[in-house]
Amino acid sequence: MTLSLTSTESSQAAQTPLGDQYRARGVTLVAYHGAEVPARFTDPSAEHQAVRQAAGLFDYSFRSQLALTGEHRTKFLHRILSNDIKSLTAGHGTYALLLNAQGHILADLRVYADDDRVWIDTDADLVEKAAAILRRYIIADRVQIEQRQLFSVALQGPRSREIVQKLFGTPFEPPEQEMDHRLMDFAGQPARVIRLSSTGEQGYEIWLETAVATRFWESALVAGAAGLVPCGVEALESLRIEAGIPRYGPDFGEDTLSLEAGLVNALNFNKGCYIGQEIVERARSRGHVNWKLVGLRFDPGAPMPKPGGALMVNGKAVGEVTSACFSVTLGVPLALAYVRREASQPGERLALPSGAAAKVATAPFYPLKVGPGGV
Repeated sequence: MTLSLTSTESSQAAQTPLGDQYRARGVTLVAYHGAEVPARFTDPSAEHQAVRQAAGLFDYSFRSQLALTGEHRTKFLHRILSNDIKSLTAGHGTYALLLNAQGHILADLRVYADDDRVWIDTDADLVEKAAAILRRYIIADRVQIEQRQLFSVALQGPRSREIVQKLFGTPFEPPEQEMDHRLMDFAGQPARVIRLSSTGEQGYEIWLETAVATRFWESALVAGAAGLVPCGVEALESLRIEAGIPRYGPDFGEDTLSLEAGLVNALNFNKGCYIGQEIVERARSRGHVNWKLVGLRFDPGAPMPKPGGALMVNGKAVGEVTSACFSVTLGVPLALAYVRREASQPGERLALPSGAAAKVATAPFYPLKVGPGGV
């Protein structure tokens, strides 16, 4: 399995509050998007299958939060971010991008409206950057931005709803729509339950105070009993690639336009001006971009492609692999890749310099249970 994971020894990664317990149990930890989290608990393939068949429990300490307060918080974000923030009401959320004036992606964000604040959730290695950029845009706005580090966990899989209901009691009905959220109580502490898939399966994220991290993790495993499996980010990577979900860093970043990455769900074309809007609209009105993020399905038995690997048609370079995995579900290597527009149609045959052949495929690579909400 090819993953963008690094050793934690020289990293400045944030620490999961469960780190000592993981180490005591011999769990392998890696630096992933700004935090030290489990790579795997047992076999990544078994963890992957557990999510597809029942449920997996993930430590999402690689996510961090910003809380925006002040009377202009919604209006402020609406004029900066790429999606419609003004229409959000308490209990609802949306996916959005923070762009520069050239339309390139500086950060991707999940935005959640609450009664007295707006929450922004992003990767731990992006949160300080996003906060600094947003603060630069505050002029006469009555907005305050506070960085928070809550303990985030995710339940993913067809049994995730049942387990969430057990954790919070039978009267509790989890949010039905993607990115809807609800504030609950766990052990006397606030717990925000968010409906969100990061694997293509039904899923929920829960934000908690770090003081109850251990108790919640153990309670979730009890509530899941047979079927719920603790999972690491190696399984998360293969699951999200199967689901065709791109990630900031490996699949898009500061050199990428939103339409190249296919992030239409992060854009609103009717809201008017925001930072980078002119470039987004120009690309949309032209009807195409020159590069496109596509899915690749390799032939059975092909060697694993590596991120950065060139893609060829008749000896001419037409693209580059960004993320890859061996698909536990399909039994073949899969990849996400940027390909020139003329070679990006489904069914187009591409090859690595090694000769390994792949076909451009429509992601997701298998029938999703729900629409992905991003990771």
